[in-house]
Amino acid sequence: MIASSPDAPVVVAARRSHVGTVGRGHHDLLAPELAAPVLAAVLADVRAHGVGARPTDVVLGSCTGPRGNIARISALAAGLGVDVPGVTIDRQCGSGLAAVLLAASTVRAGEADLVLAGGVESASTSSSTTQAAFAPAGFPDPGMGPAADALAAARNVSRRRQDDYAERSHARVVAAQSAGTFATETVRIGSLDRDEHARCLDPALLARLRPAFTPGGTVTAASSSPISDGSAALALVPERLRGDTAGLRIVAGAVVGCDPSLPGWGPVPAVRAVLARAGVRLDDVAVVEIVEAFAAQVLAVTDALGLDALGTDSARICPDGGALALGHPWGASAAVSVVRLFTRLVRGGAPAGTLGLATAAIGGGMGVAMLVEVVR
Repeated sequence: MIASSPDAPVVVAARRSHVGTVGRGHHDLLAPELAAPVLAAVLADVRAHGVGARPTDVVLGSCTGPRGNIARISALAAGLGVDVPGVTIDRQCGSGLAAVLLAASTVRAGEADLVLAGGVESASTSSSTTQAAFAPAGFPDPGMGPAADALAAARNVSRRRQDDYAERSHARVVAAQSAGTFATETVRIGSLDRDEHARCLDPALLARLRPAFTPGGTVTAASSSPISDGSAALALVPERLRGDTAGLRIVAGAVVGCDPSLPGWGPVPAVRAVLARAGVRLDDVAVVEIVEAFAAQVLAVTDALGLDALGTDSARICPDGGALALGHPWGASAAVSVVRLFTRLVRGGAPAGTLGLATAAIGGGMGVAMLVEVVR
């Protein structure tokens, strides 16, 4: 096991909503209405573990929500009490994981005994009508779809591999739904009782799809994640307060910048930075959860990191599927990745010392990554 300290932050509870496709299952729910029930469920889990500390703060990532502090509104709506503040941060598709890292820093500094962190996105009710700029004039600022096509071309990621990866993501989510894998991590909100986008994909149909973004490109609608609504939240406490509660100790995190013309590349330097800080190898990591914004981006990143995503390393990369099939609620997706690690490793009974990794690419040319270790 990696050396720790009494104030090392540990995730002791993790929940998420079902993910709804934009304009469908959660179409009439504002961001706080998606976040509040999940926050309440996480706090109930914490109390069930015997942790009595009061929440010091609520940190939520969100990209397109209505004006105002979504985290504070959600904390009040969740019944956390008027003395529990909140802060909302925007690091685009990495917002949920950036929120967790910010909360972890507060715990590690000894300034908090319990922080709830995660992300939320209600694209269906967003007040935003146009995409904000990711970079200023004079810098490249491509749309995410064309950028995925450019990354696929730059890293020689073929159309066939993208189709194969997308089919696999959907098949894994469908299998996990059938097995009840998501039941312990999800909170039902409204009428939606399952992640609604996943389906069995026909390889022959995938092969006939036209490029979605660039003439002659390789990225299609099937190999792109859908715009979605959803939320995720986690509870972080210092090691000294977790008692015998199993969880995920946050070992290291990193946020880095990269070429804004290829924003999907961000996880590569972010993962390398995290592994270097922790002094471990990627071969030591049991599960890698990467936000599947595009199949091209996942394959370009895993290729560069020396992982065979469709071969020998397939079983440890998004083993229950990812955002291509679950959906991609931007501000929440990276936090959903940590919820998935929690279910796979903690709820799944992985032994103490097992390592997991969550990472995401970020618009504007950034990447975020976090390394966690099972504690029992």
